[in-house]
Amino acid sequence: MTAEQFRTSLSLDAPPADLPVPLAALWYDAKGTWEKAHSLVDELETKDGMAVHAYLHRKEGAASNAEYWYQRAGRDHSRPAFDDEWQSLVEYLLPR
Repeated sequence: MTAEQFRTSLSLDAPPADLPVPLAALWYDAKGTWEKAHSLVDELETKDGMAVHAYLHRKEGAASNAEYWYQRAGRDHSRPAFDDEWQSLVEYLLPR
């Protein structure tokens, strides 16, 4: 799947079944379902899951919580625009 195909999938009622959990969380976030997105990564103890978790908390406005998850994910908290960070995470998480 490409980033463009991922974006196109946002027109569906549910994410593609084969999406890894962090990508499914980003899919739900893009659909405006922050709570569902967060519930998918809330206890996901992987670097990818923690990176998405950090993004979601930053988007929520919980800066200190976001910073904690960025550190756990080993990622810099550079504070790009939300759309830019979302796109960057999608591109990073898509299978290569």
